[in-house]
Amino acid sequence: MKTYSPMDDSFRDSIGTVDEDGKRKWIVPKRVNGYWMKARTRVAMGLLVFFFAVPWLRIGGEPFLKLDVLGREFVIFGSTFWPQDFYLLVISMITGVLFVVLFTVVFGRIFCGWMCPQTIFMEHVFRRIEYWIDGDRGQQLRLRKLPWTSREKLLKRSFKYSLFWIISFLIGNTFLMILIGTDRWWLMVQEGPTQHWGNFISLVVFTTIFFFVFAWFREQVCIMVCPYGRLQGAMLDRKSVVIAYDKVRGETRAKFKKKENREEAGKGDCIDCHQCVDVCPTGIDIRNGTQLECINCTACIDVCNDVMERIDKPKGLIRFASEDEIETGEKWKFTTRAKAYSGVLGVLLILMGFLLSDRPIIEVKFLKAKNQSFTIVEDELVMNMITVKTINKSPNPVNVSINLANKNGTIVYAPALPDSIAGGGIVDATLLVKIPQTELNSSRDNIVFEILVNGEPVEYQDFEFEGPGSGRLPTKRALP
Repeated sequence: MKTYSPMDDSFRDSIGTVDEDGKRKWIVPKRVNGYWMKARTRVAMGLLVFFFAVPWLRIGGEPFLKLDVLGREFVIFGSTFWPQDFYLLVISMITGVLFVVLFTVVFGRIFCGWMCPQTIFMEHVFRRIEYWIDGDRGQQLRLRKLPWTSREKLLKRSFKYSLFWIISFLIGNTFLMILIGTDRWWLMVQEGPTQHWGNFISLVVFTTIFFFVFAWFREQVCIMVCPYGRLQGAMLDRKSVVIAYDKVRGETRAKFKKKENREEAGKGDCIDCHQCVDVCPTGIDIRNGTQLECINCTACIDVCNDVMERIDKPKGLIRFASEDEIETGEKWKFTTRAKAYSGVLGVLLILMGFLLSDRPIIEVKFLKAKNQSFTIVEDELVMNMITVKTINKSPNPVNVSINLANKNGTIVYAPALPDSIAGGGIVDATLLVKIPQTELNSSRDNIVFEILVNGEPVEYQDFEFEGPGSGRLPTKRALP
């Protein structure tokens, strides 16, 4: 009769990259080349091309992506967002987080293995260079044991780390271009670092961080730094699709013997070859079940399928499956939990779409000038001094003018507004608003500013036109 091997839960007391003395265990995964690895490579190559191309892509003359934190300017999909649009950024972040949660509930940490920049650069760039220079797992372990006085080790390490630094430098430049834009980056290249110390120091810092991460820290980012792996414990359930070992089929584990009928001997399909552990980039044994270190890289699936093929057993001992599917054979269904997340995600996407479509191309703010009261000027006119800030959120120049909508009066600009405000431009001005006393009903009368863009009214704003007293922020109202 077939029995299950008793599970050793001691692995839950520590992580696979730390030994009993608390020292780091260096992970040297074996090279794998199977169906899933080839699929991941195709996805990774596409994402790498996209990453290095992003700073140079343009939509309507604007960058595809620019995240200028210091300049407080964010360009996403060619649309410029300013600090005044922070609420849109918050909603976008909430929507993105919820999408990742939904994706995790349904498909586990597939994002980590297939789309995460850390995994893509580590496994498809730096690890490949390491295999090319140092060789596969056995050769790397031998090389690690050699003293640094060894000519072979010194040459290989020098060559490898030089390439690592060059690639880190390229990544750092691309990241810097996303932050400051290609124009400022190219200006730094032309004029030299002495004219752009801030950007140059940032580039050196980025390059050093990337080199440190990919040359030394490696999988520790996924295990110790990234919160996503720890959060998955709260997001996954028995119905989530993860990379799983089929313990029903695989147990009891036993070494392979030719011509042996394993089923009659009460043995499972797992021949305890340890290959799934040797190829794991985080050093776990997938046969112990779902673990926070697992990044769904599929390496164990490929190597196990290869072993099963060689011993004439069905593939899929390790595969994408839920715990319920492994134990009961029940296929995945769209659960109530997933439906709830999908509903909330749908509402947020609709809200986001509405807010983006309703986003004005300009923003005008009126404020009472500091330490200024009303003034009686010629012909019994009451004058208020009002400051106005006009922000052009569009990439194109626009002409902005301001009129009084509900009072007879005049507006004098000091200084005069320019003929047009450049795309992304900000203009500060002072308005001297003069209204006849006969037009005012009280010492705190409401006036309405009509804001026109290229001659067309786009917004009306209420403002408290004062005698003595403190100002009040303007309130917006929709077009009549």
